[in-house]
Amino acid sequence: MKIAFHGAARAVTGSKHLIALNNGTQILLDCGLFQGMGDVTDNLNEHFGFEPSRVNYLVLSHAHIDHCGLLPRLVSEGFGGDIYCTPATKDLARILLMDSAKIQMQDAEYTNRKIKRVEDQEMPLYTDEDVTQTLSQFKTIPYEQDFTIDPNVTLCFTDAGHIVGSAVVHLKINEDGKETRITFSGDVGRYGDLLLKSPQTFPQADYIIMESTYGDSLHADLDPIEEMLLQVISHTCLDKKGKVIIPAFSVGRTQELLYALNGLELKGKLPAIPYYVDSPLSLEATEVLKDHPEVYNNGVKEVMKVDRDIFGFKGLRFIESVAESKALNSDLQPCVIISSSGMAEGGRVRHHIRNNISDRKNTILMVGYASPGSLAGRLIAGQKRVWLFGQEYDVAAEVRAIKSMSAHGDYEDLLQFLAGQDASKVKQLFLVHGEFDVQQNFAQRLAAQGFRNVEIPQYHQEFEL
Repeated sequence: MKIAFHGAARAVTGSKHLIALNNGTQILLDCGLFQGMGDVTDNLNEHFGFEPSRVNYLVLSHAHIDHCGLLPRLVSEGFGGDIYCTPATKDLARILLMDSAKIQMQDAEYTNRKIKRVEDQEMPLYTDEDVTQTLSQFKTIPYEQDFTIDPNVTLCFTDAGHIVGSAVVHLKINEDGKETRITFSGDVGRYGDLLLKSPQTFPQADYIIMESTYGDSLHADLDPIEEMLLQVISHTCLDKKGKVIIPAFSVGRTQELLYALNGLELKGKLPAIPYYVDSPLSLEATEVLKDHPEVYNNGVKEVMKVDRDIFGFKGLRFIESVAESKALNSDLQPCVIISSSGMAEGGRVRHHIRNNISDRKNTILMVGYASPGSLAGRLIAGQKRVWLFGQEYDVAAEVRAIKSMSAHGDYEDLLQFLAGQDASKVKQLFLVHGEFDVQQNFAQRLAAQGFRNVEIPQYHQEFEL
């Protein structure tokens, strides 16, 4: 049996891990889109490093685009097998993949307006028709239920606590009269998350594929998030009469922000200003989360006893049309605008940043992980001039960050996630989904916990299990 790492290898995007059994069966764990990798991004997304038609099964840990965003491309290039995930992941993947296809098609159309020769025109990575076909191949499995996907392979999901529907993947593979247990963490959430249950404990594994996004970081305590939001909003909107622009992922982070702002209203502290969520995708994702209350932690369930809509409060408005979004730029009144994407690499938030970044009254508030090369990452690093839409802008607005708002666990969370494992029985632990220097530091922490064989795979590297 072999495993090869075709994405999220010494990087935090493009998750793809291919298990090949001795009998030729191939199981792909995730099929994510590469994002924010600079000039090489397009090439990485166009070439898998393996033959899609030879893959038999796909197991999807969760619906974030860096984990599911290349599924339609995989299907269009010949993958015809089943795609296994939780019910909530399928619901989220539907809206996220349709949105991604729309972006791919619009980008190609825009580029091709300037190209006259048909043979030189760009094709989208995939289309909405590819997404429709992909969704027809989805099969859903509830948490904690063993499911035979192949005569030699049993699959089970446990809750990863990362986003709604997120799962840790557990495979039991019988080969040559021997059972091998492989666990893939997907993305591990936080213990004590604002909204979701904590990651579940899981059975002993022989091999573990482990994310490591925050493998050398500790998040601040979750408790002050409401107070930190209140401080930024009061300082910017009430004192300076400016706007707060918050780049936020449509799934997970936006809902956490709405829940925290709702909490301020329940306490009578929320400033009476307009609050806009400028992302049609966020509205759909919020509805999905409402449809799956089983993922909420006990604290949220207590709040729901006194407030049926935990994501709604006075002054909140969801913006859907482009015209409404543009109108926000000419509205000079103090307000809060939450808009995607979270790393400010695409979407409507880039327009809001462009229109507000050079005014000292305003604040750009980051609320999660941002890769160093992304616009959000460069702003956090203190860059004083940035390029947006082919023009350079001075960074005069305040740039703030609430680092404790993360759907990824820090190194203490990751170690707690592994605490139920007998390290001496884990033959190999592979670190994925992390920057290389972070992974090296986390590998040392794992060694101190008794994990003897920790590997940090390179892109396309293959290992014999």
